[in-house]
Amino acid sequence: MKKNDALGSSRKMAEKKKEKGEDTFEVMDLAEYAKKQRWWNRVFGQNSGPIAEKYSVATQIAIGGVTGWCAGFLFKKVGKVAASAVGGGFFLLQIANHTGYITVDWKRVEQDVNKAKKQLKLGAEKPPKEVRTKVDEVTTFVKKNIVLTGGFAGGFLIGLAS
Repeated sequence: MKKNDALGSSRKMAEKKKEKGEDTFEVMDLAEYAKKQRWWNRVFGQNSGPIAEKYSVATQIAIGGVTGWCAGFLFKKVGKVAASAVGGGFFLLQIANHTGYITVDWKRVEQDVNKAKKQLKLGAEKPPKEVRTKVDEVTTFVKKNIVLTGGFAGGFLIGLAS
C-alpha cells in the first residue's frame, strides 16, 4: 500500500468517525513535516520569533547588518566627539590649575570620589526591578530574533571599524 493510499483511507475513516460524533486525529508524516520546516525553526524551536516568520534569513541579516553598521558608525563618531570634549575639558582644567586661574581642593575631590564608590557598591549588590525587567525584555527579543540580532552585531562591528 502506498503512502497516499494509506493517508486517503485514514481520512475516510476520520470522516466516518466524525459523522458518528467520535473524536478524530489527523495522521501526520513527521519526516515530511520536518522537511518543510525552516532551518531556524529546527535549530531554535518553533517560536523563533515574529520577524523570522515574515522575512527570509537573507533579508533579516541585511536589515540587521545595515542598522548595525549605522549604529556602529554613529557610535564611533559620537564617541570620538565625547572623548575629545572630556579630554579637552580635563586638559583646560589642568592648564587653568597650573597657571593659577583656579585652585582645586584635591582632598575634597578624593572624599567625594570615595563617597561615590561606596554608594555604587551598595547599589550594585542588587539591581533595581526596572533594570531587571528591561534586561529580561532584551534577552527575550534577542532569543526570538537571533538572525536579526546576529546581523546587527556584525554590522555594528563593521561600523566601528569603518
